[in-house]
Amino acid sequence: MDVEKIKQIINDKPNLSTALGMEFLSTPEDDTCKACMRVDERNRQPFGFLSGGASLALAENVAGVGSCSLCPGCACVGIEVSGSHVKAVAEGDTVTAYARLLHKGSTLHVWNVDIKDTSGELISNVRVTNYIIKQKR
Repeated sequence: MDVEKIKQIINDKPNLSTALGMEFLSTPEDDTCKACMRVDERNRQPFGFLSGGASLALAENVAGVGSCSLCPGCACVGIEVSGSHVKAVAEGDTVTAYARLLHKGSTLHVWNVDIKDTSGELISNVRVTNYIIKQKR
């Protein structure tokens, strides 16, 4: 999935993705995209571990980038995010979110997002539902 056009939009103005340090990456698969985020002072808990809220934000944002890439000219907004955190990640590590499209309807997209640490261990599993808003021309 080519996310280069959406990356340009994201990097144009300050937003949550840039504030937390997310980097979005294209993939060769048409139904998959990914994003990386280094665990640092922008997205960690006071205890030095990746915040669960930052993990959910990463998942929602990578799914949103995927939906926007599939629907040029549309606004794609998360309407449901549900996740399970299964392992902590310490500051200094990097996590990668792998988003795979499960359902592509005309108004709803459903994504499964696995977030893994640098050793490939599962950190969080998140389900994201996006609402696709067709822009008036």
